[in-house]
Amino acid sequence: MKKENNLTRRSFLKTSAVAGAVGVIGTGSAGFLTSCSGGGKEGNVPLREPGTYYIPELPDLATDGKELKAGVVGCGGRGSGAAMNFLNAANGVTIVALGDVFQDRVDGLAEKLKNEKNIDIPADKRFVGLDAYKQVIDSDIDVLIDCTPPFFRPEHFRYAVEKNKHSFLEKPICVDAAGYRTIVAAARQAQAKNLSVVTGTQRHHQRAYVESYKQIMNGAIGEITGGTVYWNQSMLWYRDRQPQWNDFEFMVRDWVNWKWLSGDHIVEQHVHNIDVFTWFSGLKPVSAVGFGSRQRRVTGDQYDNFSIDFTMENGIHMHSMCRQIDGCANNVSEFIQGTKGSWSSNGGHVIKDLAGNVIWQYDSEAEKTSFQQTDPYTLEHVNLINCIRGNNPIEQASETAVSNMAGIMGREAAYTGQQVTWDAMTASPLDYTPADLNIGKMDMSGFTVPVPGSGK
Repeated sequence: MKKENNLTRRSFLKTSAVAGAVGVIGTGSAGFLTSCSGGGKEGNVPLREPGTYYIPELPDLATDGKELKAGVVGCGGRGSGAAMNFLNAANGVTIVALGDVFQDRVDGLAEKLKNEKNIDIPADKRFVGLDAYKQVIDSDIDVLIDCTPPFFRPEHFRYAVEKNKHSFLEKPICVDAAGYRTIVAAARQAQAKNLSVVTGTQRHHQRAYVESYKQIMNGAIGEITGGTVYWNQSMLWYRDRQPQWNDFEFMVRDWVNWKWLSGDHIVEQHVHNIDVFTWFSGLKPVSAVGFGSRQRRVTGDQYDNFSIDFTMENGIHMHSMCRQIDGCANNVSEFIQGTKGSWSSNGGHVIKDLAGNVIWQYDSEAEKTSFQQTDPYTLEHVNLINCIRGNNPIEQASETAVSNMAGIMGREAAYTGQQVTWDAMTASPLDYTPADLNIGKMDMSGFTVPVPGSGK
């Protein structure tokens, strides 16, 4: 093992996924990063015509242009990482403001910026508290980098769009139906204002996935007939409660184990894999049924395993499997079956024909010799900065909202033991906001592990 709401579930019980964000920036990194043959051979019928779906340009470094100033909200490990990714993605970018609910997190990132990038964040630009996000956004920034626990992200995004700021939103971007609707509404406003929004579903900026997507769009596996997505790993980190921590501080410092803060790991982590299927297929789920349980988790009120059957809008099925338990078989990958063959990210991004012969494989060694920057966490910021500087907006929040809601549907299906539909879930009053949310003592009696079939 590693360390590091009282909600009644009886309250809830043809729009396509946005497959291309906003237009096409280019044809993407070179298709020569392949091996074997046949992935794009003559005779394939494209699923979508080139130019009708989004392929990012993924150079090593963003093109030089106007200076961009960013503010970071959520200064823990992921926020610190995203800050460095942003700074490594381009020349002429900087960070000018930091915000978090904890002073030590703000000061820790400030120290890292000073030591590693020689960037000084003055005391009056280090904001602490539940409203720190407003103070950061109201500072003289161009870009919000939001890496708070997921519960807080919808409201932060809404406010950033209101204030005309571009955004990088770490995934997931919401934990419940109320947050989903906030995200969707804010995304529409971002589009109307020509703001760029990139989310932390970094596989969209990972060359192996982008090249695989192009192969599938070119018809390499035929029509998609189904798939399975996995995130099975060892137990995630947790925090033991310290005597000096109040209820709020304990939960937020241990946030990946509390469903109101993280959305549970099917949403917080497994959204990556679910997102690959919704992205590649262009489909959203219409219903979900499945199960999960809590076997060995130490803190919080979440499950540690889920198995969900999603029915997609054209009737095909996607099976979703995720687990965070030590001592078990691990697998983090995606598999998609088509009428002519299959694709899997497991073992190097491989396409096989129906007889099991490899007909295409991504050439990761060619990527290493052709590019200096191969980190998708940095490449997503390269693309964001290029879209801002080139006045060619990208808006990923709408697309990510689809895979995010799929995770929410799967979670609620497992929690309740019922079939959950897209229409019911997106219209649901489901809201994980604690009634007494504050930085202090909270009523902990409502944070209980769900029991399927109990109606609670």
